[in-house]
Amino acid sequence: MAFPIRSTYRLQLRGSASGSAFTFADAENLLDYLDELGVSHLYLSPILTAVTGSSHGYDVTDPTTVSPELGGAEGLARLSAAARARGMGLIVDIVPNHVGVDQPRQNPWWWDVLRHGRSSDYATYFDIDWDLDERGRIVLPVLGSDDDVADLTVDGDLLRLGDLALPIAPGTGEGTGPEVHERQHYRLVGWRSGVVGYRRFFSITSLAGLRQEDRTVFEASHAEIARWFREGLVDGVRIDHPDGLADPSGYLAWLRELLGADAWIVIEKILAVDEALEPTLPIQGTTGYDALRELGGVFVDPAGAPALTALVESAGVDYQSTPRVLAGLKVQVATETLSSELARLRRAIVAAAGSDHALLPDAVAALLSHIDVYRTDYLGLAAVLPSALAKTQAAQPELGPALQVLAAALAHGGEPAARLQQLCGAVTAKAVEDCLFYRDARLISLNEVGGEPHRFGVGAAEFQHSAAIRARLWPQAMTTLTTHDTKRGEDVRARIGVLSQVPSLWTEFVTRWEIETPSPDAATGQFLWQNIFGAWPLDGKVTDQLRVRLHGYAEKAIREAALHTSWNDPDTAFEDSLHGWLDSVLDGPVAGQLTELVAQLNPHAASDALGQKLLALTVPGVPDIYQGTELWDDSLVDPDNRRAIDYATRRTALAELQHPKLRVVATALRLRRSRPDSFRRGDYVPVLASGEAGDHVVAFRRGDDILVAVTRWTVRLAETGWGNTVLPLPDGSWTDTLTGAMASGPTSTAELFANLPVVLLERNNG
Repeated sequence: MAFPIRSTYRLQLRGSASGSAFTFADAENLLDYLDELGVSHLYLSPILTAVTGSSHGYDVTDPTTVSPELGGAEGLARLSAAARARGMGLIVDIVPNHVGVDQPRQNPWWWDVLRHGRSSDYATYFDIDWDLDERGRIVLPVLGSDDDVADLTVDGDLLRLGDLALPIAPGTGEGTGPEVHERQHYRLVGWRSGVVGYRRFFSITSLAGLRQEDRTVFEASHAEIARWFREGLVDGVRIDHPDGLADPSGYLAWLRELLGADAWIVIEKILAVDEALEPTLPIQGTTGYDALRELGGVFVDPAGAPALTALVESAGVDYQSTPRVLAGLKVQVATETLSSELARLRRAIVAAAGSDHALLPDAVAALLSHIDVYRTDYLGLAAVLPSALAKTQAAQPELGPALQVLAAALAHGGEPAARLQQLCGAVTAKAVEDCLFYRDARLISLNEVGGEPHRFGVGAAEFQHSAAIRARLWPQAMTTLTTHDTKRGEDVRARIGVLSQVPSLWTEFVTRWEIETPSPDAATGQFLWQNIFGAWPLDGKVTDQLRVRLHGYAEKAIREAALHTSWNDPDTAFEDSLHGWLDSVLDGPVAGQLTELVAQLNPHAASDALGQKLLALTVPGVPDIYQGTELWDDSLVDPDNRRAIDYATRRTALAELQHPKLRVVATALRLRRSRPDSFRRGDYVPVLASGEAGDHVVAFRRGDDILVAVTRWTVRLAETGWGNTVLPLPDGSWTDTLTGAMASGPTSTAELFANLPVVLLERNNG
């Protein structure tokens, strides 16, 4: 029996080999706590068999089995039964786009293809470029350099080089390692060669793309998932990166048919700010990055934009040139990082069009720089690609003939059309999320997946209208504030967002810090100062753990930004100077000043954190709580956000119900449980405050019996006060479920927010 999905709680599972296990049994031990918290469904990270020791599960090696490291099929069944006994259910994250091939022997399908080549039963399962090599071999960029082939050795039916072990085709094992290599169905090359013989997940060579457009592949890779629904073990799925597939719409139609009409299906779809989700998709909605932007953005004070822009430009950054920089990054990603994918697309275009042009790669790369969405082939986006073609032609007329070749190929549909869309998504992700968002230092709380930093926050009108649209079109979409992929946890973003209210104060501190402890590069420093401030402990204690976390984050950030160093070509001198600077910050006088500033702004950060959390739990949609975020969370980007959670502390806090954030979470979730119709099907109606400080309130009604109101921009509010501001409550008597206070009629906001900066009102019966 399936239970209504009112809310989800995300758990990051890990096998024992990862060093910090969290299995089905551990999840089962949390059921009583999560039930008391008010959660209706556990939302599990991928549970199919992944690379041994995987800390995340997105590198699945066997899609036909539940991970033995997590407890196997039996452990899943026990967890499901225990959840159902409490009236709870399970949601599972699935990964259709790719599988892990970093340890080839652990992936039976991949191993068989390497051993038997095109004659393998699984040769059509993978998106392999069989034409890249003149002899039809799979090109594997796994060597340090091409010359390493000379060091290959034969070990029985294996070809070895260090820890790398690959299968030898039957009857081809005689001779030296290099001689045997020449007879295989694969060709090993250096990883820097830029040549890859299969579609990857973005630029990650250890993740090989699956051909889900082939019904045989779909059925083989979803048989185990179908069993979960057939046996009533699972109620819904989250689909990882469907935009990487050749035909996401077709895939989702097959999935709905397979899992049934009652399955809750949400997709990890990164929508551009002005992009609507395709209404014909047979799903409940997205995983909530669009909502995340709105939930946090409404607390950003637009008045801070000019000063923060001036600050970042003082570091030598021309902020107005960001769109041009992004366009250049997209071209660079397409032509360099993803050059192998671009070359394969070119061959598909030439084959379909029957014509070639020397500028074809340049034309494709330029075209992608004029597209702001992950892919353009959803029905509702039919005008995007023609518009991008027009913009490309206007900006670079010399590309016109090459664009005609492209258009001729696209008219045929098929492979060139699909590969263009797959490349588009990869280019967007690598240029925006994985690079620009590590460079843009104006207000980094805006640099989030699905975000648009050039839009300085979200106005109340936009927020309210977007929520009303979600209530009508996607009432069962997921809403969230933190995921395993967010660049920073929700409370870190809330604290950084307060800087929009105090730009002059922030400028004063950063200027002083750069004099006392100058960063190796001013622009990089401005980016990292905000992250350090966002994660800085309230008590100011610099622990070994904090030091390790900040050094790890800083290294990842500067390599992703790729301005002075990168993953492929680390500049050790720059990185050493940056690590030295960070130690000087942690051990010098700046540390004390950071603690002072954090303490000064903490009331405002806490207010915004509570406000966005209550909104996330009450706006239209199904709210997700990322593991541990029912208390204050200082996490940065992965792997920092996959640290073990202290549930003993959370159990105690839930029993006491004094922690403001946990009180908000538990109260809202329990209210969703007691008033399900108000949240699942109830109207969403904005409620407008009147008076001098009316713009400091965001409020709305859910159904006829729930009213939510939150405070924002509290720095200025602390100076001016509420004055004559009033919130008009609908007829009847109302109780704040967070404090027990009662109110009715037009109510002074000073009275309404006397105890907390948020209220969750329930109409009293009768």
